[in-house]
Amino acid sequence: MNELQKLKYDSIFVTGTDTEIGKTFVTTGLVRELERQGLPCAVSKLIAAGAERTDDGWVNEDAVALRQACTDDATYSEVNPICLRAAIAPHIAAQEEGVELTVQRVSTLLLAQRSRAQAKQRLLIAEGAGGWLLPLQQRSLADVIAEHQVPVVLVVGMRLGCLNHALLTVASLEQRRVPLLGWVANTCQPKPMARYAENLATLKASIAAPLLGEIAYQESPEESQAVFSPLATKLRLLATRY
Repeated sequence: MNELQKLKYDSIFVTGTDTEIGKTFVTTGLVRELERQGLPCAVSKLIAAGAERTDDGWVNEDAVALRQACTDDATYSEVNPICLRAAIAPHIAAQEEGVELTVQRVSTLLLAQRSRAQAKQRLLIAEGAGGWLLPLQQRSLADVIAEHQVPVVLVVGMRLGCLNHALLTVASLEQRRVPLLGWVANTCQPKPMARYAENLATLKASIAAPLLGEIAYQESPEESQAVFSPLATKLRLLATRY
């Protein structure tokens, strides 16, 4: 039995309480550590908004970081099939660029990514864009994840407003019956939020899913890679069949 066959799931979706709260930072750290622990991963950034022109075409820095964190040989377009140029809400950017961004299309793309990962016997780690209820041209990205019942890891950006954002996100996950494997408390700004310990305690008391780990503010994923070891270990235990 290979490592993927030991898991209940073939994919995990990383979402966040907001934009710019460290989803990519957490996702890349998790991928590196899971692979170090012997679990091969594939990565996904289904939708990205904000790209720069390169010799290889338009690319998004978050999607590039995901590819660099992973040993899989997927092409850029396989990892990030919808790359929008403007760094604005994706459904608005898609409308301006004439790109289809519907639940049906995104669902089809996710299925293709899962199939490729399964064929390579790799766990697909998919990172969302923005927050959980990211609008598409119809409905939201949350509807896609709920349709396929992909379990979620929630990154909580530990800053003022995180209680409301986190609890609303968890309520939406519960309403859609999407499994929440756990959550990560990520300090996403150089100066920790006021009353950090009290806010963390409120979240722990209010969210039934386990806290996978706390991450202090870091300048780069490499500097903080050690903190991902217990985080990845907890995640694997929660996702293991028995």
